[in-house]
Parts: sequence; structure tokens; C-alpha cells
Amino acid sequence: MNTANDRYKQFENFPEKCYTFIVYTREILPPRASPIEDGNPLQGTWNQAFEKVDLLEIRKPFRYPMPRWARDSRIKEWECFNVQDDHFMLEAILCNVKLYRMAQVLLYDKDNGKKFIFRKLMPGTGWHLPNSLANASVDSRSSRFFFRIHVWLDADTVKLDLNIEATRRRPSLTVHLAYNINSQDVTPMAVSLGFTGQRIMYVYKALAPVRGDMVFGGHHISLKQDSCSGFFCDYKGFFPYRMQETICSAAGFDAENRRFGFHIAENQTRETNKNNENALWVNGRLTPLPSVRITMPSGPDADWVIQDVEGMVDLTFTPKEQNKSEARLIFTNTDLNAPLGYYNGMLVNAEGEQIQVRNLFGMIEKLYLRV
Repeated sequence: MNTANDRYKQFENFPEKCYTFIVYTREILPPRASPIEDGNPLQGTWNQAFEKVDLLEIRKPFRYPMPRWARDSRIKEWECFNVQDDHFMLEAILCNVKLYRMAQVLLYDKDNGKKFIFRKLMPGTGWHLPNSLANASVDSRSSRFFFRIHVWLDADTVKLDLNIEATRRRPSLTVHLAYNINSQDVTPMAVSLGFTGQRIMYVYKALAPVRGDMVFGGHHISLKQDSCSGFFCDYKGFFPYRMQETICSAAGFDAENRRFGFHIAENQTRETNKNNENALWVNGRLTPLPSVRITMPSGPDADWVIQDVEGMVDLTFTPKEQNKSEARLIFTNTDLNAPLGYYNGMLVNAEGEQIQVRNLFGMIEKLYLRV
């Protein structure tokens, strides 16, 4: 089978705009208050955030009756930020898997290949991420570390504040970012996907202009929203005890200076062709994408291939910088492979236009979590 990179070479001499017939479509449902109705989870795709997502409202998510605290202990949740311009990429994650909480920050300097990594594990639940994105905040702080997320969709913004103090092995990092999620310019995606029975996962995703400032090791970095793009994602779910997911994401500007990006995942949900969390944005316009298969024909250190069967996703990811971590304890086990690198290939948007992807910087996250 030809790889996506082989087929990409066939597109090099094509005009920038090439239109094709699309087989795949997915219904975008009208906005609603919650993905849960009368104790039963709904499944589908929406283009607005829900007013509230409380998975504890689901009736009998497990075969046998369980107290509220036990059901809550099976819900994993996290919010993540992926921001980049021509010079820097920042990824920040704040997650709660109930046995422990984790904050992780990655800053990569594209010009000189330097990276900053911060990871902190905190035992116990401590705090929960909010059930509403209308106007809510969460923060985590400890010695030499501060992390705050303020999601305020009622005001068309999401804000991130970080402060990590210097140690002997790493410099300090301070971050203040603001996403411009104006409903006239940005169409988000919210999905509810089924695992088994009454157990679901929910995801909210948006690609938006980002502005802000970073101070890294005493050096000031200014991010302008006309050249900086960012994903904001909010996840909650009754994920399997042995959770597996691979996420591909990248954002930038095409030859016509249109802001575009994609966020694609292969996970353990059912009926992924009918409904999934895959999406493409071009100038804020949302295109739901089909389910994909993500393979590593020559192993994780060589090219990764991301393809669908509808002809809308045909990408190759070439790793440039490896990031691997693992934690093996009695009650939990985590393996994360998250290389940075370049995407090449082709995507198709809702109008049937082929979007050429040429050396677009991004990352892949392949996660195995047992908890």
C-alpha cells in the first residue's frame, strides 16, 4: 500500500484548489443544554458547547448499582491547550483521573530545537474540572508551580495562566494566553461518543486565534493572534480501565494565508464512522471528518500514516523530536509517546476542496492509561 507521503507527491503539481466529490457527511445537531436527557446519554455532533456536562446524571452507567463517589471515581477528565506560531509550540494539560491529578507543560523552540518539559503528579482528587464552559475557572498550585484555566465562552474567550519557578535543572516559565473564540469567526465542535451501554465520552474542541505573552528564562516572547493559533479541548468520560487513544493535531496557515488546522483521534468508542471526534477547520469553518486508521509501518520513530476510507484524510507524520514518558505503579500504568514533527499530505473540507498540507508542524500523542 502506498503511504500518504507517496500520494502527496502526486498532488505537488496540482492547483492549490482542487474540488472532489465527498462521500462522508455527518449531521450537525441543533444546540442543546446537555448531552444527557432523562438519565440517558445522547450521541452526536454539535457546533456549540453544552450549557452543562455532568456525567453523574447518567442513570446506571454500570451494570450494578454504585454509590455516587464510586461512579465519580471512574470519570477521567482533562483540559488541554496546544498553541503555536512560526517560532514556538506550547502544550499544556491539566487532568484529573481521580487516583491522581497531573499538570504537564511542554514548550518547544522551533528555531534552535530546545524544549522545556514540566510534569507534576498530585495524589487524590483535590479538585474537579467545571461542568460548564460558560464562565468557570480551575486552578492548581503548589510550591514553585501555578496553573489556572478560565473558560468564559459567554465572553468568547478562554484564558490560561502558568507560572513555573526555576530550579537548578530548568529555567522559569510564565505564560498568559487568551483565545479569541468569537462565535462569528470560530465554529467549535462538541461530540458525545459511546463506549458500551450507558457509558460515554464527551469532547469540546475549538481552533482559534491566540494572543498573549510568555517569559522563558528571562526572555520575553510576544504572541500575536494574526500569526498564532491554538486548540482548546475539554474531555470528560467513563473511559475504559485500560484506555488507549492516539491524537494527531497541527495548525498553521495555507498558501492563501487562511488559518487552518486539524484534530484527529483513534480511540475505543463505537460506531466511529457515524460519529467521532475528528475535525478540520479552515478560516474558522468546521468540517467533521471520518474515522481514521493511524499506523506506524516502520515503528514509532519513523513515519506515521493517518488515513480514512472516504478519501478526505491522507497524511504522513514525520517525527523530529521524541517525547516519551511512562509511570508504572501498583494501581496504575501510563505510557505516553508524544513526538513533535511535520505533517504532509492532503485533507478535504466541507466544500470538497483539497487542502494541501506541506511541512505543517504538529504533534502526535499515543496514550495507554490503566487506572
